[in-house]
Amino acid sequence: MELLDAANTGAYGHPEPTEIPLGARKGKAILVSGHDLKDLDAILQQTEGKGINVYTHGEMLPCHAYPGLKKYSHLYGHYGTAWQNQRKEFVEFPGAIVMTTNCIQNPKEIYKDNLFTTGLVAWPGVKHIADKDFSSVIDCALKMDGFPEDTDKGTVMAGFARNTVLSVADKIVAAVKNKDIRHFFLVGGCDGAKPGRNYYTEFVEQVPKDCMILTLACGKFRFFDKKLGDIGGIPRLLDVGQCNDAYSAVQIAVALANAFECGVNDLPLSFILSWYEQKAVAILLSLLHLGIKDIRLGPSLPAFITPNVLDVLVKNFDIKPISTPAEDLKTILG
Repeated sequence: MELLDAANTGAYGHPEPTEIPLGARKGKAILVSGHDLKDLDAILQQTEGKGINVYTHGEMLPCHAYPGLKKYSHLYGHYGTAWQNQRKEFVEFPGAIVMTTNCIQNPKEIYKDNLFTTGLVAWPGVKHIADKDFSSVIDCALKMDGFPEDTDKGTVMAGFARNTVLSVADKIVAAVKNKDIRHFFLVGGCDGAKPGRNYYTEFVEQVPKDCMILTLACGKFRFFDKKLGDIGGIPRLLDVGQCNDAYSAVQIAVALANAFECGVNDLPLSFILSWYEQKAVAILLSLLHLGIKDIRLGPSLPAFITPNVLDVLVKNFDIKPISTPAEDLKTILG
């Protein structure tokens, strides 16, 4: 995760707070889903001056905050939500769609002809681009109708990675000492369709107004467009980035711990994580390796957590399953 962070920020700069439209701009369109910043950059370069607007989907939302990507005026906005909704959302997209990295679902026939894959992701019967020449995607987008008119569906903010948050660390420390900020919650992880994931929406809605919420990964689409206000000019909801940006969140936690001259586990900080698939194992193990304790995990525990494994995690890391938002908030905040 540290290497990936260095690659992304080295190539495209550090994310900065950015307002991202959720509506559409009239004209031809390409939608980019997955996680890969380099693929998005290549698409933006190859579509420049061709009258095509490029939209992000799923975990590509934070890409709008990177200076090296937001410099393209035709990177317009974000379309849709998390990966598990693509079969509904892609049907309604009037342009070409490119899947980078993973998270593809069995495509419906209605959009299969305007769907493309690249990199490690592929699907039988779907056109695959192996050489990063996206001219076939561009041709497809130009032949399709595109959006018939401008639509306004509001905006969301992203770009609160470690550089941005730590640039106001003095204000955050002062707000905590003045009791303006009572607690921080990192609410994020992998989203899915399984019942019980509304817990995360309800949790964020019930977090008291004197608490901050950091979020990352596609779990944020349960609440990413909620207007939660600010504390002393700092937004209460801070989007740290993609699932891979757990590294950035940890760096924020470590820096705050240093500022308060305490350990990370002594901070007024709680991790509320949504579990889905194997990639999350690497992130969870990274947090455990760093000694972070008292993580709440749900909506169900991973299959590999047998009773014996759970016993070790509980004893050594105080890891626990989520219960209800009200009960967990009461336990954490007292």
